[in-house]
Amino acid sequence: MARIIKSCLQSALKCVNLIMAMVGIAMILYGFWMVRIWQRDMGGSSFDDFNSTAPWFIYTFLGTGITLCLLTCLGHIAADTANGFCLFCYMVIISVLLLVETGIAADVLLNSEWEKDLPEDPTGRFHDFKEFVESNIDIFKWIGFIIFLGQGLSVLSAMALRACGPNQCSNYDSDEEFNQTRLPLINNHPQQPAYVIVDPPFANKNEAWNVNEQVKEKGVSQIFIIHK
Repeated sequence: MARIIKSCLQSALKCVNLIMAMVGIAMILYGFWMVRIWQRDMGGSSFDDFNSTAPWFIYTFLGTGITLCLLTCLGHIAADTANGFCLFCYMVIISVLLLVETGIAADVLLNSEWEKDLPEDPTGRFHDFKEFVESNIDIFKWIGFIIFLGQGLSVLSAMALRACGPNQCSNYDSDEEFNQTRLPLINNHPQQPAYVIVDPPFANKNEAWNVNEQVKEKGVSQIFIIHK
């Protein structure tokens, strides 16, 4: 029963972890598209020839997408191995990401002049993206809700999986039941004899030699007496 529960938790963590993978891939693709458009607007010149503010919005978009993809890989490894350290690192990173997202969302909703806190975007992609979000605000609300829900479920699934403990490397329920049948193919160690040869219980060698001499002198008849 415990293995079934652990397998279900691992599958659930992998499924909710895929939400961040899809968001990250979409951000990377959109970031490359923005880079392509910006290069076209610049007339094919390189980034070094553009004497203005750095395209922070494009870099931030690409960096966020790559971070989400790497975090997805970490979550998949943690779910597959059920390693306590990997799960702990995954939970910490997701929790910090949730706090950052909550702070950004609160600043946008509560601060009417939040755009003034951002540097100027020379590419104009930030303005276009903001207009696109505002024109499709209902869709992006659902997208944001799904992202928050997926990250929250990821933390809960990781906590439950970490409480279940790591995976067992052995394929058997108990290795102690098979210890007696696991014998080496070639035994290089000779077996010890079941008995031990010791000297006769005489006081010393001189006394044993004297007894033997007396037996020889007294003859065969005295030998039977001594044995009795």
